[in-house]
Amino acid sequence: MVTFSTMNEADRQLRIAEHVRAILELLGADLEGDPELSGTSERVAELARELTTGIESEPDVTVLADPAAGSGLVVARDLPFHSICAHHLLPFFGRAHIGYVPGGGVIRVGALGRILDHFARRPQLQERLGEEVAQFLERRAGARGAIVVLDARQLCMEMRGSRKTGSIQSTAARGVLAEGPLRREFIERIGSRLGREHEGA
Repeated sequence: MVTFSTMNEADRQLRIAEHVRAILELLGADLEGDPELSGTSERVAELARELTTGIESEPDVTVLADPAAGSGLVVARDLPFHSICAHHLLPFFGRAHIGYVPGGGVIRVGALGRILDHFARRPQLQERLGEEVAQFLERRAGARGAIVVLDARQLCMEMRGSRKTGSIQSTAARGVLAEGPLRREFIERIGSRLGREHEGA
């Protein structure tokens, strides 16, 4: 029996393209007569693999041992991200604000964005994405606390259902950032930025 784990990348792409082609045919698309649909199945297959690379592995992040890292709050603001909704496979996208308190080690400056991108590249829920990033920082990086605020537009809300345009904000927090003065410091440091984003929406 052929399974995902036994298939090579070329075979996966081919199988995905076959299924996309079948879906288009069932929807009544003219795959032979419409030149714009030529190669669409293959392009969608390639895109699908690109948007779901985070399913298969954990983020590749190096934790730098640093006993002098201290207990100060590290904050990365305005990190862009995009993902696909697990319910309808429609995009959601926006900006993330991530904070963590080192626990005897630090991660490289660019790692927060890579961690976010990794977990975003799988069928997701916005709330779960924030939780997964916070959990990873606590578990893998040994953070004493982690907090993730995501502010995103959800096309499954805008294109179907309520068909309303707006942004959804979610927060995931763990450890010393779940409550208390460090959490308040984080909110203060990103608060004005969030306010400006909403004013410009």
